[in-house]
Amino acid sequence: MSQPPLSSFGRLFGVDFSGAKKAGKTIWIAETTAPKRGPLRLVALDRLDRLCGAADREAAHPALVGRILASRDALWAIDFPFGLPVELFPRGWAGQLRRVRRWPDGAYPFGLDCLDRARRRGGPQHIRRLTDAEQRVPFDPYHYRIIYQTFHGIRDVLGPLHDDPSTAVLPFHDRPDAARTVVEACPATTLHLYGLPHQNYKQAAGGPLTRKRRLTRRAIVDGLAPLVRIGDRHRRVIMRDPGADALDAVIAAAALKRGWDATDHEAVATHGRYPREGRIYA
Repeated sequence: MSQPPLSSFGRLFGVDFSGAKKAGKTIWIAETTAPKRGPLRLVALDRLDRLCGAADREAAHPALVGRILASRDALWAIDFPFGLPVELFPRGWAGQLRRVRRWPDGAYPFGLDCLDRARRRGGPQHIRRLTDAEQRVPFDPYHYRIIYQTFHGIRDVLGPLHDDPSTAVLPFHDRPDAARTVVEACPATTLHLYGLPHQNYKQAAGGPLTRKRRLTRRAIVDGLAPLVRIGDRHRRVIMRDPGADALDAVIAAAALKRGWDATDHEAVATHGRYPREGRIYA
């Protein structure tokens, strides 16, 4: 399955996703353009609740889906695991998607169900996907720190996108005429790949950034220069967001500069695991 070059997309978006109850307050969307030469250009950086007027997860996630479906000639990179290990779901991604969408309880019980599946196999309780091992992500997709992102991302975002025939969610869909394409990102992986700091740039406690975090965040922004051009106004937004969700959205978009054209898309589409459990486009 061939894919068009990065420069053929009119817009490239990076999304730092959240499965929290007030997800709209921490989901950020970075919009960029891709010239034929040079870095991407950051043209917009917004928090979702300010775009849609709602912070609650039940309203924020549909609003994100709506923005994705309203885009055309667009490539979206979103920061959550798009799938689960095939060891737990041998029928592949379609089976996973059905399971998540029909699950009667919430995200945490679903994570416990994944643990039970792993225990019944008699091996390790926490199983990473192939892409998780390759990209050295810190947690498996059903770890308690990640499961809310995984569950709500798959159910609330990928589910509706899967139902739309004009949207391609890679590497699961073969929809060559799609109006928009959606892939999985992992900002931590991108920082690792470029040798940039991946710790001490988030400040969960809020408030003005400490000197250490301010310096670390500046180092990351400067290090992203070959990938994405960030203007002064957006730099200020990034430096004023304590949780660094705005920065992570930019990193998700920046990852496309390297991760898209460098990918052998046909090899990914015919791979034994990627189309069944997902792949990070880092």
